[in-house]
Amino acid sequence: MITVKGLYYSKDHEWVKVDGNKALIGITDYAQHALGEIVYVELPELGTEYEAGDVFCVIESVKAAADSYTPVSGKVVEVNEELEDSPQLLNEGPFDNWIVAIEMNDPSELESLMDEEAYKIFCEKEE
Repeated sequence: MITVKGLYYSKDHEWVKVDGNKALIGITDYAQHALGEIVYVELPELGTEYEAGDVFCVIESVKAAADSYTPVSGKVVEVNEELEDSPQLLNEGPFDNWIVAIEMNDPSELESLMDEEAYKIFCEKEE
C-alpha cells in the first residue's frame, strides 16, 4: 500500500491535499486496490455545496460501485474532467489524479482527518 506524506486521510479512504483554502480530494491506493479496475467516475457539478461526509461522486469498477465521501465541507470549484474519458487514471496513479477541488467552508475540519502514519495503522486494522 502506497501513502503520501503531507496529505490528510479519511476513514472512507479519500485523501486531501490542501492548497490555500482549496482541498484537492482523491481516493487512496488502498481504495483503488479494493475497487479493482475502475471503469467509470460520476463527477459532481461545479458549484455544488457539500457538507463533510456527503457523497460527492460514485466510482464504478468491474467489481462494484462505491460512493466517495467528501472529508471537508465546501463548494466544488474544479473537477478532474480527464477522469470522464480515462477513469483508469485512478488505478494508475491514485495520488496523481485528484477527483474534485473544494473551496473549504471550515478548514478546521481537517483536524478530524488522519495523517499518513495514523492512516497506515487504520488500514492495517481493516485488513
